[in-house]
Amino acid sequence: MKVEDIKAYLESGILELYVLGDVSAEEKLQVETLAAQYPVVRQELDEIERSLEQYANQHAITPSENLQNKILNSTLVNLGDDRSFTKPRKHSDEEIYEDDNIVNMPQRQNAFFKYAFAACLALLLVSVYAIYNLYSKLQDTNTQLTAMQLDRQRIANQVNLRDQELEMYQDTAFKVLRLQGTAKTPQSAMIVAWNPSSQKVMVDMRSMKLPTHDKEHQYQLWALVDGKPVDIGVFDLPANDSAAVVKEMKPIAAAQAFAVTLEPRGGSINPTLDQMVVLGKF
Repeated sequence: MKVEDIKAYLESGILELYVLGDVSAEEKLQVETLAAQYPVVRQELDEIERSLEQYANQHAITPSENLQNKILNSTLVNLGDDRSFTKPRKHSDEEIYEDDNIVNMPQRQNAFFKYAFAACLALLLVSVYAIYNLYSKLQDTNTQLTAMQLDRQRIANQVNLRDQELEMYQDTAFKVLRLQGTAKTPQSAMIVAWNPSSQKVMVDMRSMKLPTHDKEHQYQLWALVDGKPVDIGVFDLPANDSAAVVKEMKPIAAAQAFAVTLEPRGGSINPTLDQMVVLGKF
């Protein structure tokens, strides 16, 4: 694996999800294999585990003394105390001798186990409370990590779209054509960039000025090749909150003009000429 691939893997967030136990069996095996092969992966994994452990310790909540007393009292309320038991009475026919050196040892063994059990149970309850509190914090951390991953993916997509836009306008291999409105829609306009070498066709979605349409229709881009229209793909108007900057259409090797018509959703085999909204020629 290349250094760039390892760096991208470390920044992907999969190690954080592994520590939180939120990965599939295949992903778990992959993380453990890479950690065994690459010390930098093992080091990053250890650092994440230490960070989560420090986070849990810093945010641990110790139960109040009042809560501990309530737990102990609720546990001991029915256990009883040996001191409340009455001594067994002797039968009337038993003979007692003054010289007998008989020592009756107090029966405290049962009481010891009762209090030990109560203490263990109280400790268990406090531990369960602490574990639940830690689990809640880990769940919050997992949610935050997921949100961060989604934000990072969204930003990466926006950067990719920006790069495509810069490529369209800065690469001299692209021919930029401004399509003007027809008599049907004189206010319409849009920009198409075409690279004859790579055959790429890009549409500038931000500068697009086309009439709105219903859900049953789409706009379709056509290239005029030797006097014949060739389908280059369909597109919708971008939403107001859309992050779309450019849209790549079907490639075309040669074109003398480009036009856009309004067609039924999914596109048509041949253009509907009376529904042409923009046209541009080289």
